[in-house]
Amino acid sequence: MNRDPIEFLQDRFGLDERQLATTLDSTLEREVEYADLFFEYTTQDSVALEEGIVKSGSRHLEQGVGVRAQAGERQGYAHSDDVTVESLTLAANTARAISESSGNTRTVAVSGPSRPAHDLYPVATAPTDIAVSQKTTLLGEIDAHARSLDPRVSQVMASLISEHRHLLIAASDGTFVADAQPLVRLNVHIVAEADGRRETAGQGMGGRFDLERLRDPSAWKPLVAEAVRIATLNLAAEPCPAGTLDVVLGPGWPGVLLHEAVGHGLEGDFNRKKTSAFSDRIGERVASEGVTVIDDGTLPERRGSLNVDDEGTPTRRNVLIEDGILCGYLHDRLNARLMGQAPTGNGRRESYAHLPMPRMTNTFMLAGDDDPDEILRSVNNGLYAVSFGGGQVDITSGKFVFSANEAYKIEGGRIGAPVKGATLIGNGPDVLLRVSRIGNDLALDPGVGTCGKDGQGVPVGVGLPTLRIDGLTVGGTEG
Repeated sequence: MNRDPIEFLQDRFGLDERQLATTLDSTLEREVEYADLFFEYTTQDSVALEEGIVKSGSRHLEQGVGVRAQAGERQGYAHSDDVTVESLTLAANTARAISESSGNTRTVAVSGPSRPAHDLYPVATAPTDIAVSQKTTLLGEIDAHARSLDPRVSQVMASLISEHRHLLIAASDGTFVADAQPLVRLNVHIVAEADGRRETAGQGMGGRFDLERLRDPSAWKPLVAEAVRIATLNLAAEPCPAGTLDVVLGPGWPGVLLHEAVGHGLEGDFNRKKTSAFSDRIGERVASEGVTVIDDGTLPERRGSLNVDDEGTPTRRNVLIEDGILCGYLHDRLNARLMGQAPTGNGRRESYAHLPMPRMTNTFMLAGDDDPDEILRSVNNGLYAVSFGGGQVDITSGKFVFSANEAYKIEGGRIGAPVKGATLIGNGPDVLLRVSRIGNDLALDPGVGTCGKDGQGVPVGVGLPTLRIDGLTVGGTEG
């Protein structure tokens, strides 16, 4: 149903422009510098299969409103899952009291609604879903297909998740905009066993599109085959050597290292507080020549893309590092105002119960000119890391530790045996200066990223071309 999202939410919560303006007036009574209202109505459906049986299914509903008041660096925030005039008034009074400052009363008018600046995904007030029976059939087909690919597959776990998030933002600066954001994801996890050894591998895909797309065998069969390939490959993996090695990162999902080790350090709040390794370095060289890092929330149907961020600011393509030179940071409205910058469309929150903060959308490094095979041939003794699992990063120092779940030795310029237990250890700003070759094969991840910060998780995208990094510390399991 393609009904206007603003009308949908106004009817859902029984609100009109006059009530919104009254709440904002109440929040601004003691001259706070900015106030906004964030309404949300989100449904999420999931079905999961394990041991050949669909064992669980759920529907989650989240709805509520958050009221924010800003005065200087102070933010007052209150939220309620009961969206009534009374709860709005109480939340407004609470937010104002937290950020209270002296001044004269002023009023604000909520103008007519505006449409989002972008049209990046199908916007509908009701999600285009498929029947539960079709979901369970799909998961059963995935299970059967995975087992047919290799007799060593002993367990298959798969899940299908569809979410539809409606939001409406009304703010004291006249912002009045709504969006309806679809999000789907298919996850496949494989367990393979042979000769007393057991290995696991997971793959996923998704984005901001209709769930029907995931039912196409041409979409999910390659995903299942890749999960089976990695799990069975690791059955023969050798212990990873440790030491200082030249490392080649594969394209696509290894961009999660860029996201964690570099991207977080470029978020405005850390730099305003001068707690980032990149603080006060605009205009300086922070990476090798040829390294250009982008955060782009305007890529159609990508998991990290948004028509507007969670403050109503249109998303955009932000160049963070250009040819090795630091160009800028990612901002929400608060940090942009305090740093004398413009918001970049990166104010994001997990839900109405959270304050927005600067967050990434789709973060990636642009392609270079090098042939990926030539990059591999240029390494005599090193490590080829194709995919990563978990990792940890210290924003202040930039230090990181990442574990690879698919990696190979590089011997004499050729890909050698698969290795297990590879860990990459380094410092984000230092690693960027160690980039010596950049491939021409930029790829984005298949749509599986979720970024955590201060206890909030939001969907994101990452990407990378094949990359050579010289002299990176590798932790291994080789005795």
